[in-house]
Amino acid sequence: MKSQMDSVVKQVAAKTKPKLYLDSVSRSILFLLVAYALMCFFLSLIAPNFFSIRNVTNVLRQMSMIGIIGVGMTMVIISGEIDLSVGSTAAFSGVLCALMTVQWKMPFALAALFTVTIACCCGFLIGLLRVVVRIPSFITSLALLTGLRSGAFLLSGGFSISPLPSYIDFLGNGMVGPFPIPVVLMGFLYVVGFIVMSDTPWGRAVYAVGGNEEAARLSGIVVPQIKLGVFIITAALASIAGLILASRLNSGTPTVAQGWELDVIAAVIIGGTSLFGGSGNVLGTLLGALFMATLQNGMVLMGLPPFSQGVVSGIVILAAVVMGALQSRTAS
Repeated sequence: MKSQMDSVVKQVAAKTKPKLYLDSVSRSILFLLVAYALMCFFLSLIAPNFFSIRNVTNVLRQMSMIGIIGVGMTMVIISGEIDLSVGSTAAFSGVLCALMTVQWKMPFALAALFTVTIACCCGFLIGLLRVVVRIPSFITSLALLTGLRSGAFLLSGGFSISPLPSYIDFLGNGMVGPFPIPVVLMGFLYVVGFIVMSDTPWGRAVYAVGGNEEAARLSGIVVPQIKLGVFIITAALASIAGLILASRLNSGTPTVAQGWELDVIAAVIIGGTSLFGGSGNVLGTLLGALFMATLQNGMVLMGLPPFSQGVVSGIVILAAVVMGALQSRTAS
């Protein structure tokens, strides 16, 4: 019996473990690379300052927070779930940390640790209701989207909590050599995320659960632990992104990060991760986040009105979803 179970586990791992190079650079990612290069070339002709150091740094800063959350969201979607609460989690985290540091005079490190812990509890709640009560994560995270946003308004009284202590400014605006600290942190998280998803049993289990949950369970994978883990990781990363945003703004503001959940999901889907679970790659998400941030920056440089920017972004996301569906149909 044990030998049969080991055989099934090896088969699942073989099917779900992505190759370090060839599989990660899939057709969707290759197409995205070509599209990104063409977009950059076009924008460089329209806006002469597009490739300036200042503008490139702004693009990287802009994408860093969405990219950080994207590491966790990729894991969630690969496992066959969804988390719509990340934007509200980020806003709530910024407000809560600002409240503790500005009004309660707590050290930032302690306030940040407490804030991230609270966010992890929210992620645990989504996962717990999913694996115990079988409530779809779409519903639970949607409820938290509203609840945490309202909680941010209640904590702040509807106003920004500022100014934050000056030493907190380094988190959102500091530099490590020529690179902003948020970008360095994002790069580190993507390296860790890629290694975890490619070379660890836990990462392969995430793919297995998203590919076929029942088969994963029969092969000995503890599915509830995997589900809880991906939601907790995503909530923690959303909280960290919220702290970075609060540092950049020098305040905890309840109205920030609106629509982040859609931006993060768009980056994940554009990067080639299947909404149906079981396939995807964090490197694709990184490229998807960079693509969306560059597109938004380019539209601003071109002077497009905000509503027109939304239309263009929507078309891009729809095209990515359609292409992903066509590729999945071709592969099957």
